[in-house]
Amino acid sequence: MAKRGVRSGSDEGKDFVDNTKIINTPVVDEMKQCFIAYAMAVNVSRAIPDVRDGLKPVHRRIIYAMGELGLWSDKPYRKCARVVGDVLGKYHPHGDTAVYDALVRLAQDFTIRYPLVDGHGNFGSVDGDPPAAQRYTEARLAKISDELLRDIDKETVDWTNNFDDSLQEPTVLPSRFPNLLVNGSDGIAVGMATNIPPHNLGEVINAIDALIDDPDISVDDLMKFVPAPDYPTGGLIMGRANIKRAYKTGRGGVIIRAKAEIEEYPVREGSETMRQRIVVTEIPYQVNKEKLIIQIADLVKEKRIEGISDIKEESDREGMRIVIEVKRDAQAQVVLNTLYKHTNLQVSQGITFLALADGEPKVLNLKEMLEYYVKHQIEVVTRRTRHDLAAAQERAHIVEGLVKAQANIDRVIKIIKQSRDNVEAAEKLMEEFYLSDKQANAILEMKLRRLTSLEIDALQNELVNLNNKIADFKSILASPKRVTDIVKSELQEIKESYDNPRRSELCIDYNEIDIGDLIDREDVVISMTHYGYIKRLPTTEYKTQHRGGKGVTAHRPKEEDFVENMFVTNTHDTLLFFTNYGRVYADKAYVVPEAERTARGRAIVNLLQLSEGEKVSAVIPIKDDEYKGNLVMATKRGMIKKTALTEFRLIRRIGKVAIKLCEGDELISVQQTGGIDEIIIASQTGKCIRFSEENVRLMGRDTQGVRAMKLAEDDNVVDMAIVRPDCDILTVSENGFGKRTDIDEFRLQSRAGKGIKAGTFNSKTGRLVNMKLVNPEDDIMVISDNGTIIRMLVKEVSKISRDTQGVRMMRVKNQGTVVCVATAPHQEIIEDDGGSGEGESAE
Repeated sequence: MAKRGVRSGSDEGKDFVDNTKIINTPVVDEMKQCFIAYAMAVNVSRAIPDVRDGLKPVHRRIIYAMGELGLWSDKPYRKCARVVGDVLGKYHPHGDTAVYDALVRLAQDFTIRYPLVDGHGNFGSVDGDPPAAQRYTEARLAKISDELLRDIDKETVDWTNNFDDSLQEPTVLPSRFPNLLVNGSDGIAVGMATNIPPHNLGEVINAIDALIDDPDISVDDLMKFVPAPDYPTGGLIMGRANIKRAYKTGRGGVIIRAKAEIEEYPVREGSETMRQRIVVTEIPYQVNKEKLIIQIADLVKEKRIEGISDIKEESDREGMRIVIEVKRDAQAQVVLNTLYKHTNLQVSQGITFLALADGEPKVLNLKEMLEYYVKHQIEVVTRRTRHDLAAAQERAHIVEGLVKAQANIDRVIKIIKQSRDNVEAAEKLMEEFYLSDKQANAILEMKLRRLTSLEIDALQNELVNLNNKIADFKSILASPKRVTDIVKSELQEIKESYDNPRRSELCIDYNEIDIGDLIDREDVVISMTHYGYIKRLPTTEYKTQHRGGKGVTAHRPKEEDFVENMFVTNTHDTLLFFTNYGRVYADKAYVVPEAERTARGRAIVNLLQLSEGEKVSAVIPIKDDEYKGNLVMATKRGMIKKTALTEFRLIRRIGKVAIKLCEGDELISVQQTGGIDEIIIASQTGKCIRFSEENVRLMGRDTQGVRAMKLAEDDNVVDMAIVRPDCDILTVSENGFGKRTDIDEFRLQSRAGKGIKAGTFNSKTGRLVNMKLVNPEDDIMVISDNGTIIRMLVKEVSKISRDTQGVRMMRVKNQGTVVCVATAPHQEIIEDDGGSGEGESAE
């Protein structure tokens, strides 16, 4: 490396001083840092739109520069070369071609749903014709662009220096309508890309209103207002499964099909012989019409598509019309389906909702994009109100001085006449009437015509109006509800002014009909046997009885089988199935077959791809596919692991690893937590330990975890629960004994201890089977290994101290044992067996 230095003085003989700074760093690391910096610069300042106004920097600068030039929608057109020159010289020092291409795109009604620029001249066509040179075309802002810039002069947005620090430019536009979703955006950055389709203005505004009214609204409910994109070229949108995925996750796709009709016409005038032809009136978004016709013609020549005799291009000013003549012996519908399959009459486009949020590129779902926009509009309205308040207060201050001067006009005139100059006059007026410097100068600048009675009345009326405005502005700033109401009302005004009907028609794609759309939402009980038979039943099938009864039959398993697991969920919840081998599978609850109450059900190996010896040990229902919080997993040998629930969002059909197990260990329980919960774990011998979730660090899926509890050689963990302050601890033993205990009796300890006694367990009670957290208002279901179940109210179980054996909850017969306990919301008694009697026979 060459060194650079300077001499210590001007004399030749003085020593050379070396001030070179050498940095020893690997070239690879330096390249990485430089490339990351470059990538972020490209992403933020060029290729990715801002979530607030939906514009990339070049588009924002074009619109702002046109506003500065006064090119409003009601003003004359100006040459595009003038606009491009202003943008280049003031704000965007890049190539003029790039700026002009961006300007042209904003004016093309076949590219952008609501054009932001009103172009005059040749701005290209859907056939792919290029626009005329910028010296020939003219432009001005479209009327809707006024809403992008409205109130920008009222300090509603932040400003920054331009490239040479000579001017200021806005970092974002006020954007009084949701431009990101309405007009969409696409761009390729470094390491990422965005592709946001356009939408209907009225639909998006209706969704924003719903979000403001209910901040907890789900994406599914928002999709009732925004069902799908709305393209400027129309077309048919086939199905919504991938669109729904995009709205929920930020990534998905859409299938767009050309709008075509099959017409019959006579072979010649007066003939009764009819022929068929296909007439295309709308094509998919961003498909080049001329290239589409050439593509169809080439496929006909290559005989890959048969049954077409001619193709005619009959488009005119009235609209698009492509006529495809069908041969006499061909079926028009078959030909059309072939065209959809092999040509761009049907295209599939990806959707990626990537935008700059808080200065960083983020993939957002539909709700998040609307939330960011609403937050921006609240800030715009708040800052505008503050600006208007300051202006009104300043004007009211001046008017108060003028009114005071008019009330004492003779004295004011005398003071002015007796003063040597303006400075002395101002000082005397300020001293005489307790005026500010601004008020005194305003009085000195007041014209004599303001002394007429009409002018005096006008000033007094103005002061009253200003005071009313000031009170109103302060009320707005003090009330967030008023701010959001203003946002809603102004959006409705924009909707009334610019909304137009949807152009893209929604159609059903029968290949992607989700059976879930045909299933009613209802709470169900899903039960599984020891040998892996599973079924679901409505919760109403299980009637409430009193403590001590024999129950009703929940399953009629094989003689050697017994019910082992039972839980309550909803038919449309996603179920995460965790197995004893530490793997996880996913499916919808409605996929579990419904069966009779006494039926055995279906083998779970028919639903999940389980290995030999693998069985489901825990199930987590995911409400509305919201993967929030963590999953805590406990194993038989006392290990515990915490993993973020988002790690289980995409589960393949063959399953994934949920926890890495040691030899001889099994996964016995999985619970969903929020990050600051407390965990309680119990073992067969009745030992119990309670500790904070924060003692367990987050780990990935393919990890082993840490020790939760020290166990004896003959002891195993049987259950785990998440502590809730409004619940009691329910312990149930093999021989049907159970009790409720106050949660406070189980003190908080450190992880990996031996724990404390959860109760008295002996030959009479049997070992501990389950430990549950229960609410006194809920029901519990106790299941024995002979397939019998009893359902009772939690509050019917005695609440006693921790170090006791409890009361009899279920009379087990034929030397059976209790194997499982489940909880469910309380249901009214639909049949009473007369107290703690024998109940209903299992058989």
